[in-house]
Amino acid sequence: MATNKHATIRYLALDRCFSNFGKRFFIENLIEACNQAIYDYSGINDGIKRRQIFDDIAYMESSSGWEIPLERHKDGRRVYYRYSDKSFSIKSQGINQAEAEQLKETLNILTRFKGMPQFEWIEEMRVRLEETFKLKGNAQSTVGFEQNPYLKGLSHFTGLFNAIQNEVALQIRYQGFKQSKPSHVILHPWYLKQYNNRWFLFGLNDEFKTITNFALDRIIEFEDSKVKFYKNEELNFDEYFEDVVGVTVKKDAPIETLLIKVNKEIWPYIESKPLHGSQKVKNKTEAEVIIELSMQVNHELLALLFSYMDQLELVEPDSVRQSIKHVSNSIYKKYF
Repeated sequence: MATNKHATIRYLALDRCFSNFGKRFFIENLIEACNQAIYDYSGINDGIKRRQIFDDIAYMESSSGWEIPLERHKDGRRVYYRYSDKSFSIKSQGINQAEAEQLKETLNILTRFKGMPQFEWIEEMRVRLEETFKLKGNAQSTVGFEQNPYLKGLSHFTGLFNAIQNEVALQIRYQGFKQSKPSHVILHPWYLKQYNNRWFLFGLNDEFKTITNFALDRIIEFEDSKVKFYKNEELNFDEYFEDVVGVTVKKDAPIETLLIKVNKEIWPYIESKPLHGSQKVKNKTEAEVIIELSMQVNHELLALLFSYMDQLELVEPDSVRQSIKHVSNSIYKKYF
């Protein structure tokens, strides 16, 4: 199946033309109809060429497409196109083999969520597609996603997701790793975020009226609360996490400017996978690159910097440099 942009829109536009027995559609009319359909859908004047239309027609006539019953009628030196069967339409044919293959690949990607109850239908759907369309199953996976199917608390995901969707306040029994005993919190759940192979729930703490996050693996249990749900109408979570690495956002914490020396050996990796969206180069020599970050300093950032071992050196600010020095001394004492 053609995978070029707007292919499905063109197929449907051509199908409408071929089904219209009240008008003769020559190649220029088909081009115009496809361009108009794309413009109506996306606001883009795509400028479809004749060759593209001929390729589309060839695909639609093939066994990979819909095997459309298309006739070509001469009108002088020109040719117009029309279905031989007035009742035919690709919309009534269901999905073809190529589309089924693409759908199967999509389902394979979605199976990265396996273990979450609300996605149990994916495996059933894949089996039905393989049976209906005689699709050959892959014995081995060709795409690997970072995930932890054994993560404690993953079974909470469905209930929390539904609470967000249905706007239901929750009473949560939670025990953080520093807590000696569980606590009970009324939370208005707003957002689920994955970081470092763990899931976190964000919402408004009903008692303190502050944004709170809970690691799903530290949630013991939860139930619906009778408290009226407080809807999120102000916070944009994409912006909320913009100035941090990870999930820890400190209220009223300053945005710091960090200068970091990067060894030349690791620079190509840091360049292609920036430490943060604010990363920019301040100076570059044959031996090293100095980069600048503008962000909040949190535990996740320090852990990220330590993951590069001795390939990075934080130069400024001194307060953060001292924190890294303190942790480094503690590590040194454990091994020497």
